[in-house]
Amino acid sequence: MKYKDPKRPVGVRIKDLMKRMTLEEKIGQMSQIERTVATADVVKKHFIGSVTSGGGSWPSPKASAETWVNMVNDFQKGSLSTRLGISMIYGIDAVHGNNNVYNATIFPHNVGLGVTRDPVLIRKIGAATALEVRATGIPYVFAPCIAVCRDPRWGRCYESYSEDQKIVQQMTDIIAGLQGKVPANSRKGVPFVAAGNKNVAACVKHYVGDGGTTKGINENNTVIDAHGLLSIHMPGYYTSIIKGLSTIMVSLSSWNGVKMHANKNLITGFLKNFVHFRGFVISDWLAIDKITTPEHANYSYSVQAGVNAGIDMFMIPFNYTEFADVLTHHVKNNVISRSRIDDAVKRILRVKFTMGIFENPMADLSLVDHLGSQENCEEITSAIANRPVDFVPLFLQEHRELAREAVRKSLVLLKNGESADKTLLPLPKKAQKILVAGSHANNLGYQCGGWTSTWQGITGNDLTVGTTILKAIRNTVDATTQVVFSENPDPEFVKSNEFSYAIVVVGEHPYAESFGDSMNLTISMPGPNTINNVCGAIKCVVVVVSGRPVVIQPYLAKMNALVAAWLPGSEGQGVADVLFGDYGFTGKLARTWFKTVDQLPMTVGDRHYDPLFPFGFGLVTVPSTQGRSWA
Repeated sequence: MKYKDPKRPVGVRIKDLMKRMTLEEKIGQMSQIERTVATADVVKKHFIGSVTSGGGSWPSPKASAETWVNMVNDFQKGSLSTRLGISMIYGIDAVHGNNNVYNATIFPHNVGLGVTRDPVLIRKIGAATALEVRATGIPYVFAPCIAVCRDPRWGRCYESYSEDQKIVQQMTDIIAGLQGKVPANSRKGVPFVAAGNKNVAACVKHYVGDGGTTKGINENNTVIDAHGLLSIHMPGYYTSIIKGLSTIMVSLSSWNGVKMHANKNLITGFLKNFVHFRGFVISDWLAIDKITTPEHANYSYSVQAGVNAGIDMFMIPFNYTEFADVLTHHVKNNVISRSRIDDAVKRILRVKFTMGIFENPMADLSLVDHLGSQENCEEITSAIANRPVDFVPLFLQEHRELAREAVRKSLVLLKNGESADKTLLPLPKKAQKILVAGSHANNLGYQCGGWTSTWQGITGNDLTVGTTILKAIRNTVDATTQVVFSENPDPEFVKSNEFSYAIVVVGEHPYAESFGDSMNLTISMPGPNTINNVCGAIKCVVVVVSGRPVVIQPYLAKMNALVAAWLPGSEGQGVADVLFGDYGFTGKLARTWFKTVDQLPMTVGDRHYDPLFPFGFGLVTVPSTQGRSWA
């Protein structure tokens, strides 16, 4: 059979396999289901083309890489036992590292990475993420998000690199890290995944205009003319496709009142026919159900609209039998043409052949150590925080150190003393006694944000592995410096302890998607009280851990220094590296920092532009290995 011969051209293999497939098998390829309803028997019986994990969907709490590999392989055995043996592909959200998986390296969210404006760093992060995903047996990721967030009230703004499309385009270099660099002679628009087991198929999202919705409301309507859509929200897709992109996920939002999942002009007309994207288009989670209001009110119409719009694979993720039944009925009654089904399946098979999954369908255990080990993860993390030592595996050391570098470069210094000759940072490492305060100082969950271990993120230090900012400070200061931690001290405690200075770490609690939509953008309580109690009494630097700019102007006068840390991820040591001068501050805002929410939406170039800190702002400091002295 030609389709099983890797020496044949991909086009020949697709053609040979397509002519052997029944309608039922083709519709199965168009279906992506959630792991909780998947079994080897279900995958076999329904010819399922893809399985996925929703946010926080694990085979077991704190599951090891081996457990993930075994689960994925069990589903794959179902695929391989079908008549044609078409491999399924497992997909997962890996939006800042392999974030669903315990012990993975958690990189800063995109809102921080955009600050770096460093495509080389981004490529390295992509490669590290791909390796840690492949360590769990998974070959497909729903990343990167290339939304251009124009309003920070949007609950997904931290998934966006910038309000500026040029920075977003730069950051699409992460695709080369995830998939491998596309060969110079490759045809434009054709998917590419490097040979071997160290890369993954990527998926840019969410097509298109998801970051421009009215008032930043998630899944809302983006009101903009065609020129604005193409010049602001579309450029990232052009550059991604040129880089050999495998798949594109459609947005749950609308453009000028038309649901994107039903927008044939933009999916088929523009993306496939005009831009000549040759990979496959996938829906978002339960997205075709949401074509109607209320959700799932007319599923027959939703399936018809989504398929005819040009979507190829459907993240159903639970009602796969209903989807198959409805789609089969539509095809047999000529509501949906067989040529449309064939287009979808050809695209899916093209990506699968490109991934090499027909030749190597089963994941092995050769990469599991790239995720670290359950037994020594705490020891390893502690050692890395203090500097690499011999027992730390090179790959793990590299990934954690890479994340730490990304944290350093993503920090933005917004205030540093009253003037250039009266600065606070870098802080002295040697002091009699210092105070560390704030809800976010000793909380990895808060530090990592949404899409970490679970969909909405976590609180505390148990469900992920890393270094808190408090631990990082203790690692960094002189051995004689007493570090006192009090999450929300009262003014009397602060005044009576004769602290040399204070570091206050506050921000937002974790959230994802619509749960993060906010019309007030305030620091989570008791953050404002902590700032007032501490900074009103002693010299302080405030570190804001948030997924976007937040209301800070009312407290700014009390602070001696202010740092935007965004959502730095698991490697809090990167924050201490810069606070104490081992490295200098270099980050420049990739988002406008507003004065009040009444100004929103406000982006650089607007006629009414009057920010607290403008796009591109960021103070710099010079490295000093000993910190500094205030003597």
